[in-house]
Amino acid sequence: MSLRVVALLAACLLLAACNKLSQDSYAQLKPGMSKGDVEGLLGKPAECAGALGMSSCTWGDEQRFISVQYANDQVLMFSGKGLK
Repeated sequence: MSLRVVALLAACLLLAACNKLSQDSYAQLKPGMSKGDVEGLLGKPAECAGALGMSSCTWGDEQRFISVQYANDQVLMFSGKGLK
């Protein structure tokens, strides 16, 4: 096996180990957390939308995601799908 293939496999394993969309990350979410604390835990969201002090942000895609709903930038509720 070439050095290039070994390096590529090592990089893939590191990325998989650092994935923030996990059951462990989800378990750390709590109502009342600040938006900054959530982004510190999960990173920047894939998308956010909202109005009038309410917002919803999603990390991931349709198959595997964490979704957090905020009221005045504090976690109101959250859900997830496909987490391991």
